[in-house]
Amino acid sequence: MNNTPSAQKWLLAATSISYIIVILDTSIVNVALAPLAATLHSTITGLQWVVSAYTVTFASLLLSGGALGDKLGAKNVYLTGLLLFALASAGCGFSSTLPTLIFSRILQGVGAALLVPSSLALINSAFPQSRDRARAIGIWAGCGGIAMAAGPLLGGLLIHLSGWRSIFLVNVPIAVLGAVLATRIPAIKITVRERQMDFAAQLLAIIALGSSIAVLIEGVHRGWRDPWICGGILVAVITWGVFIFTERTINQPMLPMTLFRLADFSASVSVSLISGLVFYGVFFLLSLYFGAVRGWSSLDVGLAFLPLTLLVTLGSFSAGKLNRLLGPFWLITGCCGLYAAGFAGLMIVRENTPYWQIALCFPALGLAAGIITPVATAVVMRSTGKEHAGIAAGVLNASRQTGSALGVAIFGGLLNAVKPLAEDIDIALCVGIAFSLLAGLLCSTLLSRNSACKKNTP
Repeated sequence: MNNTPSAQKWLLAATSISYIIVILDTSIVNVALAPLAATLHSTITGLQWVVSAYTVTFASLLLSGGALGDKLGAKNVYLTGLLLFALASAGCGFSSTLPTLIFSRILQGVGAALLVPSSLALINSAFPQSRDRARAIGIWAGCGGIAMAAGPLLGGLLIHLSGWRSIFLVNVPIAVLGAVLATRIPAIKITVRERQMDFAAQLLAIIALGSSIAVLIEGVHRGWRDPWICGGILVAVITWGVFIFTERTINQPMLPMTLFRLADFSASVSVSLISGLVFYGVFFLLSLYFGAVRGWSSLDVGLAFLPLTLLVTLGSFSAGKLNRLLGPFWLITGCCGLYAAGFAGLMIVRENTPYWQIALCFPALGLAAGIITPVATAVVMRSTGKEHAGIAAGVLNASRQTGSALGVAIFGGLLNAVKPLAEDIDIALCVGIAFSLLAGLLCSTLLSRNSACKKNTP
């Protein structure tokens, strides 16, 4: 590719725009839960599916998205994903039934799975110098942080002015802008590797992840002894086992298990999964708390999350400098501690808890979420090299989205199981603390084995 500063700027602008709408749809929907339930007559289980249909599809197809980018060309796959995401967003906006909305959300997940790993592969190729590449990835991830931060407030404003459909329709002009910017990218020449698509593994991944999330969402509602739930558990266990076995034995796996022999790669993927789980899980839970228990409007809910989401943005843009000063080992471990402290502080939440006491806990959660994403991304891209850039990006983002889907399923399941929410929210928060401490333990165990991770990231 023509790696002139002008070409690099156009590419970074285009890929950042696309990442904004992808991340926007992981957070903006949460403030629409109450109006969605009222319009489409949805239960909490239905709302879980609206949120999780996108993230489950996104996560399960990300690995193939990275492989397709390697095989067919990152720019071609990127543009295809962007256009599909725009069409699916329009479908969400015009949905009149819950099944139609969920199906459109699935299509959004397909589009996101195509464009995200391709975006990172394009950035990796356009910025050959490690310092420039780290800075570009930081900007790209920072735009995701902005989208996450803007999602609740923007969603609240749009719903207040135009109804819940507008939170999906807003993606269409943003996607068009991203496509226009992409046309300014010069001819891209990335070495395309001839490899067979691992369709069997892709199908196994979809079944394994989909059945796991379905069991977690439907288990509380149907009962854990329900034949369908027992069957789902059996399918999930068998499919995950077959998936891991086949990926370890075939010549060109969709998910090279050898990557997990790298301590920094394994640590980053594990922490990203847990970070997504606890952050989006509590985000879903508090969205329902503010809307259902406190009876706040979508705009008020969006404003309530502002201290949380602003700190996500601050964390994203300060992560690069902090990473150079402290190194990823101490930084990620410290962020896991911030998560645990934030959840512990939220244990004061009851039906009439003053808002300011809740808001005091948001900076710790926001900083942790904002810092972990770009730091983990930089570590993964550095550790795997250009030859595995697409698949590494796919694995990392798949772990994060898998965590998001698991978080909504687990925390939503606790909401169905323990009532009233305002009195028993401590159970969910204890789960968040436990997962946060587990992530810190994994980081300490894995990253400490790699002395290179103790140095400043180039």
